[in-house]
Amino acid sequence: MNLKMLPLQSFLAKVDANPNAAYLHQPDSGVWTTYTLSETASRAAKLASALLANGCDKGDRISILSKNCADWVIADLGIMMAGMVSVPIYASAGESTISHVVSHSGAKIVLLGKLDESIAADAALKDVPVVTLGGRIEEGRPSLDSWLEQYEELKNIAQAEPEDLWTIVYTSGSTGVPKGVCLTYGNIRATARDQQAAYYESDDGKRALSYLPLAHVAERSCVEITSMYYDLEVFFNESLDTFMRDLQHARVTQFVSVPRLWAKFQAQVLAQIDYDTLESLLSSDSGAEVSRSIREKLGFGHCKSFGSGTAPIAPALLKWYTRIGIEIMEGWGMTETSGVAAGNTPFEPERLGSIGVPVNDVEMKLSEQGEILIRGEAIFTQYYKNATAMEEAFVDGWFRTGDRGDLQANGAWRIIGRVKEQFKTAKGKYVAPAPIESLLLADPYIEQACVSGSGQPQPFAIVVLVEGVSLEKEAMTSRFEQLLTEVNEQLESHEHLSGVYIVSEPWTIENERLTPTMKLKRDNIEASYADIMGSVKGVIWQ
Repeated sequence: MNLKMLPLQSFLAKVDANPNAAYLHQPDSGVWTTYTLSETASRAAKLASALLANGCDKGDRISILSKNCADWVIADLGIMMAGMVSVPIYASAGESTISHVVSHSGAKIVLLGKLDESIAADAALKDVPVVTLGGRIEEGRPSLDSWLEQYEELKNIAQAEPEDLWTIVYTSGSTGVPKGVCLTYGNIRATARDQQAAYYESDDGKRALSYLPLAHVAERSCVEITSMYYDLEVFFNESLDTFMRDLQHARVTQFVSVPRLWAKFQAQVLAQIDYDTLESLLSSDSGAEVSRSIREKLGFGHCKSFGSGTAPIAPALLKWYTRIGIEIMEGWGMTETSGVAAGNTPFEPERLGSIGVPVNDVEMKLSEQGEILIRGEAIFTQYYKNATAMEEAFVDGWFRTGDRGDLQANGAWRIIGRVKEQFKTAKGKYVAPAPIESLLLADPYIEQACVSGSGQPQPFAIVVLVEGVSLEKEAMTSRFEQLLTEVNEQLESHEHLSGVYIVSEPWTIENERLTPTMKLKRDNIEASYADIMGSVKGVIWQ
């Protein structure tokens, strides 16, 4: 491991040092295929030759539109070897988003893999050169496998410089048109170095499951790029239905997730044993054995490092996990910061509910308006073809994150919410929804929460319950009436919730209530329940 190297250089050094080491593990109907370091490098070098032989030149943009798979990483390596620029697209993206990213970036070729639904991609890519990968076969389109048979390995692999453009990542677009964030090789190397200081005490025998979108810089930096520097084997999740099977097979030593999935894991445990009984067992002489058993059933029997990101996670949920021996390090970052910029690392219980401290080489401060400003080597270089947005994003060399926060007495930073998420009630008072949502999500029966109330006398909450709630409706109503009282006791009077509206349909990427990174699309959620605005008092069921 040499963190002075750029990612591709480091990967090729690993290949030279240990060519037969297992690297990528791809499932197909439960059968696993393993690619060694040398096999991965060979496939990538052949792809690089094929791209250059099919009308692409150094610096051209190449899109990857696919679910996570071994070919995704091989494609990314091939793009780097050819000196080109990758443009990832979320596998869940709609037709308009795919069309915008491909057109705006000027992508020469789209590498198209397996998707849960192909209608949007088929419509958006009718007039774009496409090469299929990940086992996807389409008549009239070349496949990665056919190219690998046709072309030899590229001998003159591109030598990147730190200032060279590595990728253009389009933001997930919770509001407005996605912007193309330009990240250099130097940016992502800085992130790898920062993660090493924060998470990696040693460099031996690590395993990760890649299931969060590789189109997002968090998964790409924490798993793909990390695996190019460290001894990290990457296993891929075949589908949502096989998630637990794949997690158990991988025997992960590190696991990073999002708050919603951490809540689902908790619900899975509490569906087997009620909260009070579990607490009693954890406090007994057999508590350590109970904790170990739960971790093993969840697939974490070998896991040493746990993380959460993309959205705030309820402190009560973090405390619950520490009870079963899972210390979740909450991290914070953005596409523009090349991944993690701050985290509760090393894990410290007194920092629960915060994003911890900045990683190495990152500086943070607050503006007079309470917005977090940040600078460092990992900060992006430009928004692609959008000089106006770039001018608005910086003030005196500091990047405006758009997050409101504060610096606590223990040195940890806390996120209060997005600057643009604040809303004004009819009384002229501003309300930040995220901290209130965090209080609601502390209840193990609530999976999703959105606090609204712009122009209303008081804010209110819309919530989705965890799947398979066992309590009767009358008991749940009583529970939430009590929760409403407890939450309001912790809030300023203008923040008091008038009520809780319990809805039946979960918010998903597919119904456009969530972004691909699982953030709330607040405008869409509020529009869906516009008819109840101003009338939510007490506990109401849809």
